Order: sequence, then structure tokens, then C-alpha cells
Amino acid sequence: QVRLVESGGGLVQAGGSLRLSCAASGRTFSRYDGGWFRQAPGQEREFVAAISWSGDSTYYADSVKGRFTISRDNAKNTVYLQMNSLKPEDTAVYYCAAPKGRIAPMDFVHYGMDYWGKGTLVTVSS
Repeated sequence: QVRLVESGGGLVQAGGSLRLSCAASGRTFSRYDGGWFRQAPGQEREFVAAISWSGDSTYYADSVKGRFTISRDNAKNTVYLQMNSLKPEDTAVYYCAAPKGRIAPMDFVHYGMDYWGKGTLVTVSS
């Protein structure tokens, strides 16, 4: 199985940037599609972004498209989420997640995840 650990969260002012990292414990992570979800206080968990195992295909929620960029470095067993032009509404706990099998990044919205990190808090102040 794959264990995921997020890092990089913190406090940033509106308009600023942060880069989140998701480190996987297994060498097999390069064969998995990966993604990011987030959950704000009082709201349900929502999809943010996903990337194929090869990094050739990505998919984003409309709320972050054009501002966030997901990428991966399989040599480091790590998936990244570069967040630019942050807004207060981006404040949430961000979770890294992955399915056991291969799915298209756009299908992350519909399919359940098998592996989850514990989350990292991102707070955007105004």
C-alpha cells in the first residue's frame, strides 16, 4: 500500500503563493494517479486537481483553474500543488489522495480514493 504525507501548508496573504508537497512512502507511487482535495470549515470535501501517473494529463476544478498547477516528480515519489494568486476562499485543509488503480484525472471527481494523507492546513488572510 501507499502512505501519503502532505507538507507546505501555512499562512499566506491574499495574492500570495504556496507550494504543497505530497510524499509517498512506496516506490510504486510512480504507477499511481494522484490528486488533491480540500475541505473548508463547514463545507464538504471537494476535488481540487489530479494528475496521471506519467504527468502527461491533468485536470482542475473550475475554482482553481488558471491559478493552481499540479505536477509530480516520480524520482522523488512526490506530487506537488503550486498555488498562486491565493484567495481567502482557498482556506482549507488540503489532502493528497490516490486510487489503487489507474483512472483519468477527470474521473477523480467521481471515483473514491483508496489512499489519503492526513492533510495540511492552508490559511489565506485578507
